[in-house]
Amino acid sequence: MKKTHLIARITLAAAGTAALLGTVAGTALASGATTTTATAAGIATAAAPAAVAPAAPVSCAKAVRIAKKRVPGARVSEVEREWEHSHRVCKVELEKGRWEYDVYVSQRTGKIVKFKREWDD
Repeated sequence: MKKTHLIARITLAAAGTAALLGTVAGTALASGATTTTATAAGIATAAAPAAVAPAAPVSCAKAVRIAKKRVPGARVSEVEREWEHSHRVCKVELEKGRWEYDVYVSQRTGKIVKFKREWDD
């Protein structure tokens, strides 16, 4: 039996038992609230939790901080927004000595999706 079917059966059974007992918690459970209640059989059940809101996008200022952690002591020369590997990214160009670094930070996750290092002639 699929997990979703099992959860639905347990939830319906708990709601029906709670309704027969006339408890307030059973009414909240039947209406979809996220509560845990003990049924007459002694089985604890819970309704499904509410969906989690997506995280706020990562700003380019935070992307600069992430890039500077990857290349400590480097100087930021340019920051721009781009698409890279199906991600909306902030491209942070850094310079350290004669090396140039391009760090692509995903605006959705804050993770580095691409990293390049080149010697500046």
